[in-house]
Amino acid sequence: MSKLLTLDMLARAFEAESVDTLFTLMGDANMYWSTAMAERPGMKVIHARHESCAVSMADGYARKTGKVGVASTTCGPGFTQIMTSLSMAARARIPVVVFAGDSPIAASWYLQEIDMAPLTRATGAHYVAVRHIDRLLDNVREAFQVARTERRPVVISVPMDLQKQPWPHLADHFPSDDIVPVAQRPWPDPDLVERVCDMIAEAERPIVVAGRGVIASKAVDAVAEMAEQAGALLANSLLGKGLFDGNPYNLEIAGAFASDYARERFAEADLVIGIGVGLGHYTTEGGYLYPGAQVVQIDLHPKGLWQGLRTADLHVCADARAGAEAITARLREGSIKRTGFRTPEIAAAIANDHPDAKAYPVQPGMVDQRRFIEELDRTIPKDWDIVVGGGHYFSIAMTHLRGRPAARYHVINDFGAIGSGLAAAIGVAQARGDGKVCLIEGDGSLMMHCQELETIQRHGIRLLMAIMNDGGYGAEFHKFRANDVDDSNAIHGRGDIAAMARGFGLAGATVNQMGATEQLFREHEGANVASVWDVVVDDRIPSRAYRRIHYGEA
Repeated sequence: MSKLLTLDMLARAFEAESVDTLFTLMGDANMYWSTAMAERPGMKVIHARHESCAVSMADGYARKTGKVGVASTTCGPGFTQIMTSLSMAARARIPVVVFAGDSPIAASWYLQEIDMAPLTRATGAHYVAVRHIDRLLDNVREAFQVARTERRPVVISVPMDLQKQPWPHLADHFPSDDIVPVAQRPWPDPDLVERVCDMIAEAERPIVVAGRGVIASKAVDAVAEMAEQAGALLANSLLGKGLFDGNPYNLEIAGAFASDYARERFAEADLVIGIGVGLGHYTTEGGYLYPGAQVVQIDLHPKGLWQGLRTADLHVCADARAGAEAITARLREGSIKRTGFRTPEIAAAIANDHPDAKAYPVQPGMVDQRRFIEELDRTIPKDWDIVVGGGHYFSIAMTHLRGRPAARYHVINDFGAIGSGLAAAIGVAQARGDGKVCLIEGDGSLMMHCQELETIQRHGIRLLMAIMNDGGYGAEFHKFRANDVDDSNAIHGRGDIAAMARGFGLAGATVNQMGATEQLFREHEGANVASVWDVVVDDRIPSRAYRRIHYGEA
């Protein structure tokens, strides 16, 4: 009789699925399995201080590596903590597998018992329940197969008493890689390609908007060539930030965070081609960004109606690179080469465009966070990864950063939830392993999960954290002020975040004047610990997006 326990076999199965990193918080229902994972050769186990953070760490790890991120929680209150991070991963289509220890099958009553299935499914994640030892390895394969092919989080629940049973079978597991369909590149219907080319031939002011599908398809060059042939300007969704950086006809972000100049060009557009992008509410500014344009959507899963909007007049089901290459080839065959928006005057105007040049007096002992982000951008090397959480500062960070490829940006705002940026940055930093990660986060967000600063110190994870400290919840108090409402309930005061970081054993510095980042960065590079910069920002300076949307500034 083998002495191998089922939990040991589960650890071997996860290892066979190419898992080399686990983010966990242990409780009764997952502690022995987590320990078995830690004993696997080469396995790295990061012990988080909050279950939601463990899942967000796995989410960040998956965003950076493209692999399946793996996290673990116990049952009951350990599991209910992860609803936000599961929803975030589901909205972002991030492949994550969560090993959730479940209450014992044989128990007549168990304090922490809860039905995990409806909670999981409500977030958009897939649920796999292990109920018999003979099906266990099939269940593991299903979890990883769904995560990989459907690109969404999966919860696999394993009762604690089942985990401790002797393993009755051979100690072999063939992984889901053996059954996952081979990746394919669907090509567009030639008749639809012809229709798109006819629309381009008639357009005078076309714009191409690209999203994450272009990143996944490695289609940047193909899309740029198509836009050049069509005489189109280029733009990207928020999550496609950096796709066309350096291109002289790049308008940058489309939609709610578009510059004033970009918004004017969209208003003039007579054709918009969205490629590898959802064309949802924010990217199209609720459907008002390009009111006079015909719209084409090229996507693997085009949607006629999404987020309450009609997305396009013509939908082409195709991989981004295949679609762009097919259209470019047909344009060249037909000798169709348009000038469109591509003139020296337009290129010069784009080169001189600025996301927010409005001058504000700055309060003593504080910095204008718009100018700080620009200084930070000049200081942080372009080969670093940038992780940005959610909050008022978020639109400033995303519009003022420049010069990095799209794969270097990780925007943790898919569910509109603050507080997940720190944990996701830990996952990205663990994936890189060289400390070249900068988190831009808000003070309110950091305080929600500041306990993970101890996780960073304990595991020796190196990263740089720039915390935009405006003394409150900026997204809320700016909206209060715009509507002449007392903002005091959204103000919590400027705690000494640098001192807090030092209390956790990290390097902490206060930034309350411009020009300090180069020296601080040299100090960070010379240290052997993570650094937290407490950036004291002027709370009287709203972002351009807030001034336009909430304050009514034209």
